[in-house]
Amino acid sequence: MNQVKIGGFIKELRKEKDLTQEQIAEQFNVSRRTVSRWETGSNLPDLDILIEMADYYEVELRELLDGERKGEKMNKELEETVLKVAEFGNEDKMKITRRMHILFIGGLIAAAIYMVLFFTGHADNFLGGLCLGITFGMMIVGVIITSKYASRVRAYKIRIFQKLKN
Repeated sequence: MNQVKIGGFIKELRKEKDLTQEQIAEQFNVSRRTVSRWETGSNLPDLDILIEMADYYEVELRELLDGERKGEKMNKELEETVLKVAEFGNEDKMKITRRMHILFIGGLIAAAIYMVLFFTGHADNFLGGLCLGITFGMMIVGVIITSKYASRVRAYKIRIFQKLKN
């Protein structure tokens, strides 16, 4: 898959509709910088955005992924499979988002308890230390999960679990 070619095609489609990167960013709920990265080929849109983009520009998904127009129509079965994959990807994102919300709320509760203990002069006991530790732990986990290293950590975790199963 040639990302630069795909990016050039995305740019060409945008220009055909006489739209700016800002307008496309609004259309797909991303930043203008993200659209710029797509068009230069440094990044590709997520699969669900690619599907929306194909509908928006009235091209086949295969054409977007190939970075050029094709004369043939996309097989309906293939399109349904791609939609299922995109749906699966969205479910995975929702699970991660729910986990992040739970971690965030847990960290906020621990921080609130620590602040109450701190301002009442009782933060130097076990509970104060525990709350402070949980707060910092949740912050570190949040940074890891939202960083580019999250996928690497997840892949490593999967490899470890697979080794344990064998």
